[in-house]
Amino acid sequence: MTNYAVDPDGLFKFDGFHQVMVSNGSKTIYIAGQVPFDKDMNFIGKGDYKAQAVQVFKNIAIAVQAAGATPNDVVSSVIYIKGLNSEAVQEVFKGMAIALDGEPFPAHAYNIVGVQSLADPDVLLEISAIAVTD
Repeated sequence: MTNYAVDPDGLFKFDGFHQVMVSNGSKTIYIAGQVPFDKDMNFIGKGDYKAQAVQVFKNIAIAVQAAGATPNDVVSSVIYIKGLNSEAVQEVFKGMAIALDGEPFPAHAYNIVGVQSLADPDVLLEISAIAVTD
């Protein structure tokens, strides 16, 4: 197994998240911050955290697959949320839960960071990721 999760007893646990990811892989893939644009530069989900999350996680899946990996190989990400609040986080989690054709994006270690703005005023969410594979 190239990557596996460790969720220590002394730390909280919840679905879709791991406290620690361990990798034995030899190929590291760095995914640039993905935003809710499709391949034709159509903006997806104006004003909608959930819709933007679905598109962003789809974009991450496309990026890792282009590098010879799968979403299961994502070990870490940083989720930047404009106007961070608990409702926005819940909407992002809802999007993450259905991002891959109705299936959840695989659980991994991630950080959530609130930001005042992102590169485009309509972008509510940007995610960078790291994947590791053999």
